[in-house]
Order: sequence, then structure tokens, then C-alpha cells
Amino acid sequence: MHVHDLTWLQLAARLEQDDRIVLPLGSTEQHAHLSLGTDTIEVERIALEAAGPLGVPVLPALPYGVVPQLAAFPGSPSIRPDTYVAFVTDILDSLVLQGFRRLFVLNGHFGNTVVHEQLQGWQRGQPAVRLAWHDWWAPPAVLALMGEPAGSPADGHASWVESFPWVRVPGVVLPARVKPAVALDELAPIDPHDAKALLGDGSYGGAYDLGPARAVAIHDAAVDAARAALAAL
Repeated sequence: MHVHDLTWLQLAARLEQDDRIVLPLGSTEQHAHLSLGTDTIEVERIALEAAGPLGVPVLPALPYGVVPQLAAFPGSPSIRPDTYVAFVTDILDSLVLQGFRRLFVLNGHFGNTVVHEQLQGWQRGQPAVRLAWHDWWAPPAVLALMGEPAGSPADGHASWVESFPWVRVPGVVLPARVKPAVALDELAPIDPHDAKALLGDGSYGGAYDLGPARAVAIHDAAVDAARAALAAL
């Protein structure tokens, strides 16, 4: 359940029975012909579907992330890593103060992983707290589905692996072609404007669309894996 659908009194009553809560981490950034909100929309959807049967509340997904290479694309604001770490840990500190003791951080954007190591240090200072970090795309069952088509790029940014029906923009038709994979080792160290020129429409390569069933299968596998990890917390 989304905390926006609860009063604080209802949430407090649930907290007396279950001290778990989910914090989804998203991003607002270019996704070629998909919504700028793809990472935020998808991670929050996974969180709600995974946590729903368990009765665990879900916080709003953080809509901004660490996207320095994409910062020159309109609508792709980037947060400095140290700022992001401080922001996330402030949220977790507040949750602990309120009585939550099992914190499930569900990450929906690769750039946000910079905070993972820092959170491990944070947890060492919170002996009564259990913290789980979960990248939704990382479980083997999800990766296996992403690698189905021969030659598909490992990253898949803005390709068919993210073309979920709920992140498509009305009136926008996804290209039928297959884009050659971008050399990602050329992307990381360069200026954002150079990265924008290298990426063109923003896709990292591969087919833009292989039909909604393929993307939905990835989503469903991600939900199952996230639910299992949350249940084990």
C-alpha cells in the first residue's frame, strides 16, 4: 500500500504489527522515446506490487537521481553523489526515529548505486536496524529475460527491456529498427554535452520494442524477486 493512501494514524497502527517499510529510488531522465519518468514510474510500480500482498507500506519513489552523463538532456536533472547519500540517509534516520526497524531500499536507477556502499556504513551505526538494498534488475531471473534476444546490449537503457506499457507516451511510436550498441566505456568519462551527441536519441542500443509481453515478463519477474527479498527481511 502507498503511504499516500493512509493517514499517519493508520500507518502508526500498522507499524505496531510490522516494522518494515519500502523506500523506492527512481530518477527523472531521458529514456529516448519513453517517458522521462520511466525509472521512477517502474520502481514505484514494482514496489507496490511486491509489497501489496505482504501488507508492507511503500513510500513515494524519489524522483531524482545521480545521472551526470545524461545531465545535458532536457528533463534529466542530476544530483551530486554526496548530496544524494546525505538525502537518503536523512530519510532513513527519520524512519528509524519513527520506529521502523526493517528498511527495504528498492533501487530503480543504476546511477543511484553510489549510495549503496555508504548505506552499509550507515547500517553499522544502527545495530537494531536491518537494511536491505535491492536493484530490481539484478536478480538472475530478471537478467535472464533481459538477455533473451541474441546480441541485445547488457545495459538496455531505453531499449525494449524498459518499454513497459505504462511508460510509453501517448502518440509516440517506438522505432522498429535496432540501434547499434553505444560503446559505454566512452560514455562515463566524457562531458554531458559530448555524451548527448554520442547517444543521439538517448538509447544505449538494441531493439526499441519486442512487444509488450516481453517487457511485462521482465516486470513480473522483478516483482517476484523484490517480494521474495522483502519477505526475507
